Amino acid sequence: MSRCIRNPVHRIPLAGRESGRALLLGVLLMVAVGVLVAALANGGVGGGLGALWELMRGRGDPMFARVVWELRLPRAGGAMAAGALLALSGAWMQILLRNPLADPYVLGVSGGAACGAIVALSAGAAGIGVDGGAWLGALSSMLLVFWLAGGPGRWDGGARLLLTGVVVASGWGAVVSFLLYLMPDERLRGALFWLMGDLSRVGDPWPAWGVLGGVCVLTWPLSRSLNLLAIGPERAATLGVAVGRVRWMLYLLSSLAAASAVALAGSIGFIGLVTPHLLRLLGCTDHRLLLPASALLGGTLLTLADLLARILIAPRQMPAGILTALLGAPLFLWLMQRSRR
Repeated sequence: MSRCIRNPVHRIPLAGRESGRALLLGVLLMVAVGVLVAALANGGVGGGLGALWELMRGRGDPMFARVVWELRLPRAGGAMAAGALLALSGAWMQILLRNPLADPYVLGVSGGAACGAIVALSAGAAGIGVDGGAWLGALSSMLLVFWLAGGPGRWDGGARLLLTGVVVASGWGAVVSFLLYLMPDERLRGALFWLMGDLSRVGDPWPAWGVLGGVCVLTWPLSRSLNLLAIGPERAATLGVAVGRVRWMLYLLSSLAAASAVALAGSIGFIGLVTPHLLRLLGCTDHRLLLPASALLGGTLLTLADLLARILIAPRQMPAGILTALLGAPLFLWLMQRSRR
């Protein structure tokens, strides 16, 4: 797997043909739309594709219409945006460190975001207050990891930064546990569900979609630089890549994406770690293809996990983060075994 990351310009038919790229993106887009439609049509209260079709024709039940437009659509849209942001953040982290194990959770960025959000929740904040706390926590964690790792000169192999991130992430976990211990009982249950990746509290997903669009616009012109950076920082520099500037931009954007996802959906693991691996197995090594494909697949996986969390034990609902962890851990182990073979 690491060989694929270090050599993103390796010639693979799917990644090398324009028709292959368009086909893969088209398939991923159709699957994403299908999962989104299923998320709108199904749930613990009535529904189905027939009822959704009647609603689209203007003949649906008013109660079902309220459920779809006020509850299911914001939740599914939030899951799609959060999954896309986590997948993009994981892809950027892996190319930044040239390490297949890198993702926002391993590097402590998501832990810092969760800690900031829990502080905001403990203070009684909601909405923009929780978002601001998550962003501030992610930025603080990013700067702390960068400072402890010793600066850009220590990033060549990525091991120092990765180990520093693991230690900082463990520290954030201890701080979050302490904050939960001090939290009043009336707020504890909501905070615990949020930490497990609960999308039932999603209100307005559009800020996350705005962040997603912004980071995509900023990183799309860097696709060639990312391909060269994956080969090695020294070779990329000789080919004209401003390695330091690109690294800083990747770290900042991945932190912003992770913080936005955590603020919206809570702590959801394995989406950022597994999604890029699945696409690299399909030959998506060119970042002009890998980044948009990661966004589509990551959003689809999280939306599907949230749909299953809503219907498996209906009328009760479980946090989507439980399903991503249950499914993501064995999937990642399978990917590692496949890579070894």
